[in-house]
Amino acid sequence: MTNTAGTEVATRARFDEIRYAQCWEDADVLLAGLDIQPGDTCVGIASAGENCLSMLAKDPARVIAVDLNRSQIACLELRVAAYQALDHAGLLRLIGSRPGDDRGDLYQRCRPLLSDDARAFWDAHAEAIRAGIGGAGKFENYFRLFRDRVLPFVHRRAVVERMLAGGARDARIAFYDRTWNTWRWRLMFRFFFSRRVMGRHGRDPEFFRYVEGSVADRILARTKHALTELDPAANPYLTWVLCGTHREALPFALRPENFDIIRSRLDRITWRLGALEDALDELGDRAVDRFNLSDIFEYMSPAAYEALLARLVRAGRSGGRLAYWNMLAPRRRPESMADRLIPMRELDHRLLQADKAYFYSAFVVETIA
Repeated sequence: MTNTAGTEVATRARFDEIRYAQCWEDADVLLAGLDIQPGDTCVGIASAGENCLSMLAKDPARVIAVDLNRSQIACLELRVAAYQALDHAGLLRLIGSRPGDDRGDLYQRCRPLLSDDARAFWDAHAEAIRAGIGGAGKFENYFRLFRDRVLPFVHRRAVVERMLAGGARDARIAFYDRTWNTWRWRLMFRFFFSRRVMGRHGRDPEFFRYVEGSVADRILARTKHALTELDPAANPYLTWVLCGTHREALPFALRPENFDIIRSRLDRITWRLGALEDALDELGDRAVDRFNLSDIFEYMSPAAYEALLARLVRAGRSGGRLAYWNMLAPRRRPESMADRLIPMRELDHRLLQADKAYFYSAFVVETIA
């Protein structure tokens, strides 16, 4: 690896397991922020693959997915193979979005399309395949613990189902205030989503190095927004947290209307194991139109963030866009880069209000000058 940003987090956090078996960032928000145009060259953080695959629906010329974690690349590879080898219903069963007892057979249909590394990885994770690959990550296991061990002490299943039924905004707010927002809910939430518990069971503790203040209180406020201002019945991220499946609320890449168009453009996506800086060096300057950066700046010191931001701007074309999330550590374009990067505050604030992946405190869109 080169440079400071990728090296900084790679030397402090583990990258030898599936951290995220799904993309926990709302692709609807991402695509609205990036405004990908036909023929664009896009670079994205691979994560589990869905959001980079979602970008294909907007007709770019190329999508280059990059990740430090070999396990995340294996997640992306298996999804690409699933789009090639399976129909839409089979893809949903393999992910775990729908029930299925044939996931082993579905994997065998995908297996010949995988690289040797990805095939060896998934051959060693047969149980994760049987359970649905969308539940195979550390973050998903954290939510499983919350769903199975914590939530039953807070609310009966009938109350959870009533919440997931959604309804009109006024009814959602009344239900939250009168039934959901109990002292037990607040107490258990603040414990389970504390820095210590989340660092141990959900995210790497190093990912909180640059976070100040209460982790749980910030997430609690955003969770209230998702349960009241947004419709829980249409929220795939909330549905998975509370049910362990997507039911009828699917993220962008898994919706039936997007399946065929993504499959028809799989030849436009490539992936690279390694640091983002290395991928940018290979692409050269003024080569990229759109950057899907997940929440990678969350894990960096302000100095490393600014250094990588400058490198991204150099790699981007004039008028190109960067999109990224802040979960807990605030990261926005520094004033020292005011002549190179233009904030889009009105757009990103509006999109944050619609963000169904409700963990994040900010969504940032910036345009290259």
